Amino acid sequence: MIKKDIGRNDPCPCGSGKKYKYCCLGRENAGPSDPPTTNPATSEFFDQMHREIGDRKFASLEELNAFVADFSKRRNQAPVDDFHGLSSDQMHHMLDFPFDSPQVVSFPDRLRTPPDSPMATLFNLMVEAIGDQGLKATAKGNLPRKFCRDNAQGYYVERSRLRMMRVCGIVKEEDFFELHVTRRVAELAGLIRKYKGHFILSRDCRGLLADGGMSAVYPRLFRAYARNYNWAYGDRYPIISFIQQSFLFSLYLLTRYGGDWRPQSFYGDCFLRAFPMVLDGLPADAFFDPEKMIRSCFRLRVLEHFAWFLGLALMEPIDKNDPILGEYRIKKLPLLNEIVEFHASV
Repeated sequence: MIKKDIGRNDPCPCGSGKKYKYCCLGRENAGPSDPPTTNPATSEFFDQMHREIGDRKFASLEELNAFVADFSKRRNQAPVDDFHGLSSDQMHHMLDFPFDSPQVVSFPDRLRTPPDSPMATLFNLMVEAIGDQGLKATAKGNLPRKFCRDNAQGYYVERSRLRMMRVCGIVKEEDFFELHVTRRVAELAGLIRKYKGHFILSRDCRGLLADGGMSAVYPRLFRAYARNYNWAYGDRYPIISFIQQSFLFSLYLLTRYGGDWRPQSFYGDCFLRAFPMVLDGLPADAFFDPEKMIRSCFRLRVLEHFAWFLGLALMEPIDKNDPILGEYRIKKLPLLNEIVEFHASV
């Protein structure tokens, strides 16, 4: 069989960017003389291979397999239009090894300049409150209500808000959602922890702050948010874990096109063209069709809760009279180019 040289964990030869075992493995049981028809991308792969083979004759099965392996490698390393210049091989690394693909992308351990982002602002507030003595946690293990309420008003006044809320409605940490998320991410990053009923700064955190301040701490927060924090937490959409798995492709798009203001729909279009399979298997919804659900979820999780909250992009309503339900436009910020460096063409 010609497929035996394609490993289960290799990029799928159909060009999806996914691992072979998660894509076309098992969908086809064919050689060059029997191309599959169940997957259009796989059919395209075999059609292209047939055209290249033409009238060529192979002396042995080994020679045929060597040709197929070389053809698959060349195809996976060629730029894909729907991936905006990335190859299937590069996409495979972005999706499955985002922090372990130095040939595609790299991340600094320290920024050149202190980060300006909503998350960094909230983390600094926690650091100041914890200090050397620690900050007493509530009986449920949350930040105290007074700390949440005292800091909410100043935070919302200083920062452009994407949703309306009332400070007086904050009776627990979860009501100040951005602060709640920052605390959870800081714990996942190993920067703060609880000790004898108090929040304290970890030894690593104190070392990073002493060595480089927030310029050294922010990369840890970024990694924890991208890799460890559950993006589906608290937003009432289906899990759709692929939106988080493809975070690096979203940052690639922002890096490539974010120099100019673009509507949120532009990035939603790019995401769906690159990964149409994400629509498969979504639960039926009385209010949203699958595409509308994905677009809405992508805007919230990627553009607002990730890019905006981490200070990687500006986000503002196109119609300022409808800041809640209207369309937004997006533009990248300098912090994006500091925290991630793509070695692929952008």
